[in-house]
Amino acid sequence: MTKFHLVATSLVVLFLANTTPAAPAPAAPAAPAAAPAKPTPQPTPPAAQPAPVAATPVPTPAKPAPQPAAKPAPPAAPATAQPAPQPVAKPAPVAAKPTPAPAPAAPAVAQVDFIKDIQPVFEARCLECHNANKDKGGLIMDTADAMKKGGESGAGLVPGDPAKSLILARTLLADDDDDIMPPKGDPLTADQKAKIKQWIAAGAPWPQGVALRHRSKEELEALARLQRKQSQLEKVEIFPPQFQMESKRDFHRVVVMATFNDATTMDVTRFADMQVADTKVATVADAMVHPAGDTGSSELIVKVAGRTIKAPVTVSHGAADRPISFRLDVMPVFMRGTCNSGGCHGAARGKDGFRLSLFGMDPAGDFIRLTREMPGRRVNLALPAESTVVAKSIASVPHSGNQCFDDQTEYYRTLVEWIENGAPDDSPEVAKVTGIEIYPKQIVMEGAGRTQQITVRATYSDGSDRDVTSLALFMSNNDPVASITKDGLVTSGDRGSAFMLARFNVYSVTMQTLVIPDQLEYQQPKLVESNYIDEKVDENLHKLRILPSGICSDEEFVRRLYLDVIGLYPKPEDIRQFIADKNPDKRTALVDALLQRKEFTDVWVMKWAELLQIRSGLRQNQVPFYKNALLYYNWLSERIAKNMPINEIVREMLSASGGTVSNPPVNFYQMEADNLKLTENVAQVFMGMRIQCAQCHNHPFDRWTMD
Repeated sequence: MTKFHLVATSLVVLFLANTTPAAPAPAAPAAPAAAPAKPTPQPTPPAAQPAPVAATPVPTPAKPAPQPAAKPAPPAAPATAQPAPQPVAKPAPVAAKPTPAPAPAAPAVAQVDFIKDIQPVFEARCLECHNANKDKGGLIMDTADAMKKGGESGAGLVPGDPAKSLILARTLLADDDDDIMPPKGDPLTADQKAKIKQWIAAGAPWPQGVALRHRSKEELEALARLQRKQSQLEKVEIFPPQFQMESKRDFHRVVVMATFNDATTMDVTRFADMQVADTKVATVADAMVHPAGDTGSSELIVKVAGRTIKAPVTVSHGAADRPISFRLDVMPVFMRGTCNSGGCHGAARGKDGFRLSLFGMDPAGDFIRLTREMPGRRVNLALPAESTVVAKSIASVPHSGNQCFDDQTEYYRTLVEWIENGAPDDSPEVAKVTGIEIYPKQIVMEGAGRTQQITVRATYSDGSDRDVTSLALFMSNNDPVASITKDGLVTSGDRGSAFMLARFNVYSVTMQTLVIPDQLEYQQPKLVESNYIDEKVDENLHKLRILPSGICSDEEFVRRLYLDVIGLYPKPEDIRQFIADKNPDKRTALVDALLQRKEFTDVWVMKWAELLQIRSGLRQNQVPFYKNALLYYNWLSERIAKNMPINEIVREMLSASGGTVSNPPVNFYQMEADNLKLTENVAQVFMGMRIQCAQCHNHPFDRWTMD
């Protein structure tokens, strides 16, 4: 570089510094101006330097040249000391423009979950027509192998190749195409089609052991509800808690129930994955456990909602078949078909010339009437299926009781097999039923239309047990709240409480069903409980999600208390005095005061006198004897006035002996001379039990039997 170029460059720097003193920012280019000086060692021609061209106006400001050239250096120093805030950094983004090329990355595609994304679609929209019982077009879709096999049009599923999989291709047809699938309802959504395509492209992974089946709308809603409440899941239970099978034809129904942290329950049996650990001992299919070997022990493993629970399974004599028993198998069929009910052949005079004991209380008599009366007709050993007892039960011949069951049921097969075996009676050593159990004991259902399966197990005198759900009779005491089918399926209704009763043989058991509104916003209030009665009331209100009523006013309290305790209305001055009282414990004080009044004793003596039948006429057609009745009344009044506990009064009365005048409670035995009726009165008055039915037969709705 020549000396001329150096001078020209310096002049340009001085010119720029002097012409723009008020703008320090432009001074920054002073540093870049020095940058061109770096390539000075390179032999570039002068034409490459545009700076000399700008030097043409330099002659006019030549006067400032005498200024020392060192003066511009100080401003240049601060400019170089602050590189960050200066526009010098702007060239950097320009150089970074090529970097956006690697920025666009392909978004990660969420993997398809067969259980959550594919199974619900197939079960709701496809399995109704493509199952083992109804293979429309020859296509079955309950397993992966069945889909791969395909139907009349070819392979339904080709893992890894969505284009060749007909189960997808048919869903992609036009909406008005005759071959579009599913043919009923709306077409699959774009999201559903995309997930099916993605699932097939990924190789159509299918969880081991999963078999699809058609699910109703109610089932799918229940599954969604379970998934929604899964975070609130508290426990999962298996019913019955253990499985014991003693013959080849023995089995047990499995019921799986989930309980959530809000005390609500849900039947999750249909969503559970079940398997027996040792399939040589037992197998499970359609929520039924059957023996697979002769003897052994294993366990039932149930997986649902992310939980795994187990129950013991025991098999003894599982390879041996048990012959049909008249008392253990045939009699329960008559009860299940209501043949021996009071409105049918169980009536005192029977029905249409045929009589059975009411509820099967006399099996020996029923056997004689069935096999010995009208021989060859009621039971036809030569042609069992044409026996009158069989033909009328399935209504293949006219029957005033209509059809009890059809020829495809276990009840029909039981009767026919018993007759084929010669219609034998049981040996004296036949096992007897010792009791029945119902599972679950209590359920809390949210909303109307929810369902819960009930299972009933009977125990026998030989130590065996048996699933008798299909043989038991079910009924509800409050159908608007919860109803129950003949197969033990409970369906919720209105809000409230109901009890389901199950009856088998001579035994009856109950379970409680509570129904609360669905998705109810409820928070248990903090209450002050004065006694154990409050605790029970509050507990029941909480189960039903009912908020307790508020505290009544003083006016309401006075009126209710007077009527309940002494049976009288309060006087106006009593009301005014109570309202004006500022004592915070005035309500407790009023209760204590009324309990001390004579009217309280009179009210309760009157109530008990009615229950104990205190009257002047001791017996029918006898001359009234007022003295005995008065002594009896005074005796009762004296004990109630002294606040003697009712259990002590009853004990003294029932154990009384002697004369009716010297010992007044003896008059209790003079009111009824018939000891049988006296026993009924004692049970009804002091126990709240009506045992009159048990005189002739076991109680149909309670646990009382003739023995």
